[in-house]
Amino acid sequence: MRNLLMKVSYDGTNYNGFQTQPGGNTIQDLLEDAIERLSGERLKITASGRTDAGVHARGQVFNFYTHSKIPVERWCIALNSRLPQDIVVTDAVEVPLEFHSRREAKRKTYRYTINANQFPDLFNRRYQFHHHGKLDIAAMEEGLRYLIGTHDFTTFASRKSTKPSHVRTIYDAWIETDTSMCRPGTRDQGIVHTFVTGSGFLQHMVRIIMGTLMEVGEGKRTPESIATILEAKNRAAAGPTAMGTGLMLWDVEYDLTSLEKDDFC
Repeated sequence: MRNLLMKVSYDGTNYNGFQTQPGGNTIQDLLEDAIERLSGERLKITASGRTDAGVHARGQVFNFYTHSKIPVERWCIALNSRLPQDIVVTDAVEVPLEFHSRREAKRKTYRYTINANQFPDLFNRRYQFHHHGKLDIAAMEEGLRYLIGTHDFTTFASRKSTKPSHVRTIYDAWIETDTSMCRPGTRDQGIVHTFVTGSGFLQHMVRIIMGTLMEVGEGKRTPESIATILEAKNRAAAGPTAMGTGLMLWDVEYDLTSLEKDDFC
């Protein structure tokens, strides 16, 4: 028995999220089908977490147990030849049998991308939320800082959340703006990337944060109001849930001290 740890990137546009659902058409379903066609084993993979329908991933991580003797360096190419073009396995490494990709994840980073230019980007529209109006990006940055630290994030969790605790730690949160494609003499503001790194995230948490931050950017709320909204511990106090289009699971970090870092980037 071997325990294999892998990293996968995917465009979530056409899928019902990562985790298997009764309706099918999930990333997990397709990965498990590809593994079965490669190794002959029908098994269940364990992921670092789930992503919702339409949400993307640059660095989703999963592990599974296999009796297959296929060398670890052959798995990525072999699986990719059995997967759709919008799902790509990029890294594979063998880990101790007790390793669990969800329980041992130390930090996760999500990126939410807003196109704040006058017109949507035709070629990146799957990965950006196009905001039609002007945004006060500096105010959004200020509001974001109130979320850093350990808090009860009930306000920013889906009402359907079944987690026993909504306490999470946000280690860092920042905004990067790319103005390279802005047209002179227009109201273009660029592509606004918001990164949030935490110990873990609740259902819809980043999307609700972003929906609220956009209201700050629109002048409907003040940056300081984020602290009051957080303290309310009431979903009704926050803004709308931002569309999944702009959200991407950017990175999942582990303590892989027993492994070669270069084997699992």
